[in-house]
Amino acid sequence: MDTYESVLLVKNEVFVFKIPPKTTNRGYRAADWNLQEPQWTGRMRLVSKGEELVMKLEDKTSGQLFAKCPIDKYPGVALESVTDSSRYFVLKIQDDNGRSAYIGLGFGDRSDSFDLNVALQDHFKWLRKEQEGPTGPQQQLDLGFKDGETIKINMKITKKDGSDTKPRRGVGAGMVGGLLPPPPGGSRLPPPPSPQHAPAPAVPGAPAAAPTNSEWGDFNSASAPSQPATTPANQQNWVQF
Repeated sequence: MDTYESVLLVKNEVFVFKIPPKTTNRGYRAADWNLQEPQWTGRMRLVSKGEELVMKLEDKTSGQLFAKCPIDKYPGVALESVTDSSRYFVLKIQDDNGRSAYIGLGFGDRSDSFDLNVALQDHFKWLRKEQEGPTGPQQQLDLGFKDGETIKINMKITKKDGSDTKPRRGVGAGMVGGLLPPPPGGSRLPPPPSPQHAPAPAVPGAPAAAPTNSEWGDFNSASAPSQPATTPANQQNWVQF
């Protein structure tokens, strides 16, 4: 299957400089170049084909190739930033015979160099994902209960002193020792009848007196209109509420 070429970035104006040999391990400095006199001016294209990435320097009118820089990683030896500016880089260009050389590359605006950094980082991030391969979906945990499965929870109550106590069965509100409370005012028994209301002792040979309600009085005599008015003695049979 053929792999198509993809253009990641195009900058229509870049500058190429001849750089002196590197003499120290501190890196390259753009201030050591003759920035006022670039050796070449043209167009830069960043092209990917599968896993290969190449920076091509071309004539912006005819498209003729001036130089190319294969980039296998970034940052790396093929493309290196200078130590004193963000707009300049050092490229390792190669020809078809495998010969290589180092040149300086510069942008007229900082935003152009920023775009180059972003395009390079995105490409190699995509390349790492491709090399790692697709990751399968993570297995989901089944936290549901199976048929007939139960769960037991052991609850402990901790007192303020740090000791544990077992939960007790709840007692209904208002119950004392499991018994219902007495009704309001129901704990007192009615007082015994006074001696003056007690029935007189039976006299031998005398007829038995009709039973009367000494506690509540004679309601018939109190309600009948033909009976005489209630005497003070009868009033003592009424209970005072």
